[in-house]
Amino acid sequence: MDIELRKKRAAIIVKTLKKLFPTIQPSLQFSTPFEFLVAVILSAQCTDARVNMVTKNLFKRYRSVQDFVHANQLEFEQDIRSTGFYRNKAKNILATAKIIHETYHDKVPQTMKEMLELPGVARKTANVVLGYEFGIVEGVAVDTHVLRLSRLYGLTTEKNPDKIEQDLMKVLPKKEWVKFTMRMVEYGRKFCPAKKHDHTNCPISLALTNTIERLF
Repeated sequence: MDIELRKKRAAIIVKTLKKLFPTIQPSLQFSTPFEFLVAVILSAQCTDARVNMVTKNLFKRYRSVQDFVHANQLEFEQDIRSTGFYRNKAKNILATAKIIHETYHDKVPQTMKEMLELPGVARKTANVVLGYEFGIVEGVAVDTHVLRLSRLYGLTTEKNPDKIEQDLMKVLPKKEWVKFTMRMVEYGRKFCPAKKHDHTNCPISLALTNTIERLF
């Protein structure tokens, strides 16, 4: 599929998503940029609902970056255990807290290069935090929903998240990058889940079919 056709498909998808979700906010609950970063790291291979259950108590116990720096790792692991992969997440979060405390004076860094140097932070997490918290648009966050749906709806044929991100950046207006991810996540949850179902009746499928039939 050539790039111009992908751009047309992307425009239809963005329009449909905006109709379905005119206003969109992260479903993760947080009060500060650092709490948002922690929540996003915890959300890997875990539902946002579960993360919110965990962070409700976690952010009462650890109220500042310094509290995370001084946390006991074994205790912290138990605090986040139900989010899965808790040992690795605990190690990364506490190491990230130490770097942010010592290098950035308790402030979350605001460049992609600096974000990617934090343990447990890849491009998806960096894009989400930079884009939503700071309005710094570096790319498109590719989570499991974006990966699956972008392939399903013909925006990419790639399987690697970084390559998918590059394809999406070519066909989506930059001003849409941040909220495209949030809308695709909600769309995947509410209209087009990963479990087997009739894709032809999903809103985006119907919009693509109807519009493309008129165009061609």
